Amino acid sequence: MPYLEIMRVALQSIRANVFRAALTMLGVIIGVAAVITMVALGSGAQRAIDQQLQALGANLLTINSGMWFMRGVSRQQNTLTIADAELLGREAVHLSAVVPEMSLRDQVKAGNRNLNVSITGTTPNYADVQAFKVAAGRMFTASDDAARRRVAVVGAEVPGMLDTDAEAMIGRTLLIRAVPFEVIGVFQAKGAVGMSNPDDDVWLPLQTARYRLTGKDVLQSISVEVSADSTIEQAMVDIERVLRRAHGILPGRDNDFAIFDRKTFFNARAEATEVFSFLLAGIAGVSLIVGGIGIMNIMLVTVTERTREIGIRKACGATRGTIMLQFLVESVTLCVLGGLLGILLGSGLSMLLAKFAGWQTYVTIGSVMLSFGFAASVGLIFGLMPARRAARLDPIEALRYE
Repeated sequence: MPYLEIMRVALQSIRANVFRAALTMLGVIIGVAAVITMVALGSGAQRAIDQQLQALGANLLTINSGMWFMRGVSRQQNTLTIADAELLGREAVHLSAVVPEMSLRDQVKAGNRNLNVSITGTTPNYADVQAFKVAAGRMFTASDDAARRRVAVVGAEVPGMLDTDAEAMIGRTLLIRAVPFEVIGVFQAKGAVGMSNPDDDVWLPLQTARYRLTGKDVLQSISVEVSADSTIEQAMVDIERVLRRAHGILPGRDNDFAIFDRKTFFNARAEATEVFSFLLAGIAGVSLIVGGIGIMNIMLVTVTERTREIGIRKACGATRGTIMLQFLVESVTLCVLGGLLGILLGSGLSMLLAKFAGWQTYVTIGSVMLSFGFAASVGLIFGLMPARRAARLDPIEALRYE
């Protein structure tokens, strides 16, 4: 029997029982859709992590004050000072930029509105190192910092919180601890990074924050940029050398500060996300196997129903290979059609999750090809047993079958 004839007969058999074929494909449709959706969620999470890492800037390290423990409770030591940041800028040979950060959380008053935001006193190179871009106005300068001018730059969401826009925000006055600050700039939206959202923060010149708000030279953290011709490890050793000597830490004693590589943290998150995605996709793949079992069951029923037809075909000269190929084609066709419908359903679900749930999803060509290939393989594997059973039927016994 020619291959085109085999295909025609197989499609006629499926078309003769459309409702049963649809129910048979349901398991494959759900399985493929689940795999596509789960992989899309994982790929979207991976892309979000990559974007967050890119937003942080390349080769950045953060130095935090050390922790001490009392009765099982950890507390932060205030061990970093502005002098430490200045010393790193002068003596650390593997750093291209040093950005001190004096952080506090306080009420900010604008007109009759009160906002509870994070306030950071820092130097003018903060925007370049942390990859911030100014949407309106300007960043404060070294002269603003040296003169302790009462100026501020705000995050992208602050104007919206005050029912205005970025351009109209320039020149407005913010009251922080009863001290007025003029808004001179608004940053572009950066998006949440981990648990924090810099878009609703306020930045002040470092010396202004020191002398007009806190009265102290204590820093919560120091961000440093590693030189292009240096490695992260070299920079860490460099930082330890400078700060241990400045803090008078004897050999063998623990550091009173901690160096945090944000790139390593995000890489660990990416690996965990990837493992979780494969786990979810594997669980979803079980649906495909269940769908394959359902197809095998229906094909076995079909062989029983068409026993007399098989006997007639064999009596007319059909070989075992022809009969086997016919039933394999039917099985694979069911799975391929189910796979195509599953791909459409999974892509649609991914779009809906992105639109209504706010999750970042990304449907990859690889996941589509993998799901489609797996569906076809399921049809081939689970259709093999019914096809062999049909091929082995004795034509005389098959013709007698009622």
